[in-house]
This record gives sequence, C-alpha cells and structure tokens, in this order.
Amino acid sequence: MNLTQSIVEALESLNSNKLRSGLTILGIVIGVAAVVAMLGVGQGAQNTITSSISGIGSNLLFVFPGNMTEEVRNVQPLTINDVAALQDTLEAPSIAGVAPTISGSVTVTYGREKVTTSVEGITPDYALVRNYSVTEGDFINSEQQLGKASVVLLGPDVAEKLFGRKDGIVGESVRIEGQPFRVIGILESKGGGSFGSQDNVVMVPITTAQARLINRNHDEVDVIYISAISADAVNQASEEVAQILRYRHRTAIGADDFTIFSQQDFVTTAKTITGVFTVFLGGVAAISLLVGGIGIMNIMLVSVTERTREIGLRKALGARKRDILIQFLTESSLLSLFGGIIGIIFGWLIAFVIGRIAAANNTPFTPTIGIDAILLATLFSTAVGLFFGIYPANRAANLEPVEALRYE
Repeated sequence: MNLTQSIVEALESLNSNKLRSGLTILGIVIGVAAVVAMLGVGQGAQNTITSSISGIGSNLLFVFPGNMTEEVRNVQPLTINDVAALQDTLEAPSIAGVAPTISGSVTVTYGREKVTTSVEGITPDYALVRNYSVTEGDFINSEQQLGKASVVLLGPDVAEKLFGRKDGIVGESVRIEGQPFRVIGILESKGGGSFGSQDNVVMVPITTAQARLINRNHDEVDVIYISAISADAVNQASEEVAQILRYRHRTAIGADDFTIFSQQDFVTTAKTITGVFTVFLGGVAAISLLVGGIGIMNIMLVSVTERTREIGLRKALGARKRDILIQFLTESSLLSLFGGIIGIIFGWLIAFVIGRIAAANNTPFTPTIGIDAILLATLFSTAVGLFFGIYPANRAANLEPVEALRYE
C-alpha cells in the first residue's frame, strides 16, 4: 500500500464518522490555537517592551545610588557635585551629556480637573541626553533653572486629562500641589515603558523641584542620565563614570556605592523576563494540546475495536502488518494535522482580537505570530497525532486474522 492510497482510505474512514472526527479535531484545534495565541502574545509583549527601551537611545547610561548586586556599607548619595565632575571633558572624554533628575508624585489641577502623576526635576541637558522634544512650546532653559522658575512641561496624557486636548495649552496655568505653574510646553509622546507610561509625567526645573515640590537634600539627585558620544563608546563611558565616582566617593573596586546600567542591560533583562513569560504561557497552552492528543488515542482505540472484523478480513486477503499500521497512523496524523491547520487560523484570530482590544484601550501592544510559532504548532500537533496513534495502530496491526474474523 502506497502513501497516497493510505491517505485516501484514511479520509474515507474519517468521512464516514464526521461528528466523531470533528469532535476529535476540536481538541487539537483548541490546543494549537492556545499555543499560537499565547506565543504571539508573549512575543508581542517582548517587542513592545524592548522597543520602548530601545527608543530612549542606544548610547544611554543610567547611574543609580547604591549597589544593586551586593550590600555595601556607608553608601553615599549621588550629588550635583558628582554631576559637575562627570561633565569634565578632560576626565570623561567619552561622555557627551549629563542630566541629573529627582522625581516624586504630585497632584496637578486645572479648574475642577485633577490628576495624580509623577514629577521630574530636570536640567536643560535632559532633552539632549534623553532624546526628548516638545510638540509645542519650549523646553526648560538655563535661566529658568537658575531662577527656580515656576514653569512646567506637561506629558501628553496629563494634558489630555486636564484640558481634554494636547495642543493650544502653552501659556495656561496649572497648580502643582496647590502652587501655580505656567505651562511652557507639551512633551512628545513616548508611549508605555517598563516603568509605566512615559506620557503620564510633568517636568519642572530641578532647582524648583528641590525648593518647592520634592523633599531632598539640597544637592542630592535620584538618577544621573549620561549619553556617550556614540553607541560604540558606551563601555568606555561607563568605565570613566565608574572611575570618577570611585575617586569622589573613595570606594574600592568591587565595593561601589553606585550602580551603572546601560540601555542594552535593560533590553537584555527585559528579553529574559518576557522570554520566561512566553515559555510559561506556551507551556500552559500545550497542556490542552496534550489533552487533545489523548482524545485522538481514545477515538482511535474505539475505531480499532469497531473495525476488528474489517482488519481481520484485510489481513486474510494479504494485507501486511505494516499496511495496517500505516493506515491507522495516517488517520491519527490527518486528524492532528487538520486540527493544527484550523488551530493556527483560530490562534491568529485570537491574537488579532487581543491586539484590537489593546489598541482600543490605547495600549501600545501588538501580538506577533512568527513563522517559528506556526511551524512549531504544526510539527507539534502532527507529532502528537503520531505519538498517540502508535498504540492503537500497533494494536490493530497485531490482531490475528482468525480471531479478528470471529470477533462479534
């Protein structure tokens, strides 16, 4: 018996029991659809997070106070004097810009509208280092920083909540913690990030934040953002930052009281986390595919029992053990293959619906179904059919013709 003849006979057998075949395929459809959809969701989450982090620039360094990998005593805070030292081009030739920030949570009001958001105290260099721009108005300048001016930049989400629009707002006055601030610009949209939405923020001069909004020591900062002169110079810039801060804080190598992260460190960490998340989702979904495989084995065992006399007759007419084995394996493989193809289509539809729901809620998330997920689902579903079809097929092939013909 050749392969074509086996497929034709398998299709005829499955067609003779349409309802039973359909219900068996349904188990595989559900399993494959779940696997494809969950892999798509996981890949989409990874793409969204990593692209958001990558959008801040490939030559960016983050300097945090404290050592995040080991415990260090007598940790010194990062200060404005540290920032001044890092801005010395002779000591740090690989550094293009330095931007210290302090941050906190505040309540911003306009008329009867009120929103609780995060506030960042920044310097004029923040725009260059963090690759920020405004859609209207102007960024904070040196005069406003030196004069501790009551000016503010609004993130687009904050502007929308307070004013119901994102333009024509420059010159308006809002209150931050009850104090009046003049809006001088609207920040460009940055979308969601690994630490929440980057659009739900307001920015003021760092001197204003220190004096009136955020309780910090006079020269203490929360984070120092540093841009290297190029992406290739990031490692050298990181080493220069470490050397300067070690000298200023009088710490030995291996006992740093600060932590330096690069943008690539965040991307790698995000990929690791989302990769585990994707594998977990795929593993949970694969359980349903396993259940579908057990359903195939159950139906094939029933089929063997029902067709015992047919099997005996075929063997009596000269059919070999291999022919019977191939016939039942072909039937189980076709069941799983059809289920896999339909499941891929349904999985894509599920992922598409999830993406549309995310878009309707203004969430920058798009599930991504790659060719690898499709191939994995197809091959896995076919393998499930073969694996769970081996026992019923082997049982049918080992039936003795005489005993089979006498089976009632």
